[in-house]
Amino acid sequence: MDLIKKWIETHPNLWEFIKFNILSNVATIVNFIVMWIATAVFAGFRWHLLSFKFLIFNYADNIEQNLGLAGFLSFLIATALAQTVNFFVQKQFVFKSNAAFKDAIPKYIILAIALVIISAALPAYSQKFFRDIGIGASIVPTLANALNIIVQVAISYPTMKYIVMPEKKKQK
Repeated sequence: MDLIKKWIETHPNLWEFIKFNILSNVATIVNFIVMWIATAVFAGFRWHLLSFKFLIFNYADNIEQNLGLAGFLSFLIATALAQTVNFFVQKQFVFKSNAAFKDAIPKYIILAIALVIISAALPAYSQKFFRDIGIGASIVPTLANALNIIVQVAISYPTMKYIVMPEKKKQK
């Protein structure tokens, strides 16, 4: 145990990134569960047969691959709920930020909106890519969601660390 504590003390930034990724799994679990449930519910309404296209959101082309309106709404809702959970987990347990809620939340909302837009737009393209390389239709939404999560981590960690939840100021 002392060896682990010593390693953490000598590598605090790496340990923080590891904690960020481990605790992001709380949001990841929320994301997958909500995506699976929402997709099933919306497909039950037959919304997977309805094309949806707006600005960069293209769930009209290849509707059989991207699940149309059901796919768009599933990824949108899953990402939004996961980001809400992630804010509280990261602020409290990873960054242990003392940033005022009134200061942090508007910045996080901007980050979350950007992540939601990216995560709602990307699957229409990534699902097509996965299908085009021969991956079975049943696993394609899960792979698209995993790719979304990787993109979210690449964007959110540095943004949260340096902008949304900066390191606590040392008391003098």
